[in-house]
Amino acid sequence: MKGIVAKHDEQRRIDLGGGTTRRVLAHDEQLMAVEVAFERGAVGAVHTHPHTQCSYVLSGRFSYSVEGEAVELAAGDSIVVPSGLPHGTICLEEGVLLDVFTPMRKDFV
Repeated sequence: MKGIVAKHDEQRRIDLGGGTTRRVLAHDEQLMAVEVAFERGAVGAVHTHPHTQCSYVLSGRFSYSVEGEAVELAAGDSIVVPSGLPHGTICLEEGVLLDVFTPMRKDFV
């Protein structure tokens, strides 16, 4: 197979503290998928990076902010954050985000 396969149970889950864990999924040099799980009240602090990011809400509810403007997202919702914009989230109801980055986040591997 020429594709890159990442079996979920074989991918290491990293405790980020504060009620948040991260699991890097399939990736290559240009694209990366990451599962981020949040307990209710957990915060993804406002930050920036040079990657374009798409976040898809697999479960739960989040207050997601980009450049200080917040929007509430629930299961099935998604958002794209262009490179370099300050963004972060607060988990309103325990949940999981699927974050996709381009190019891949070398700091995550």
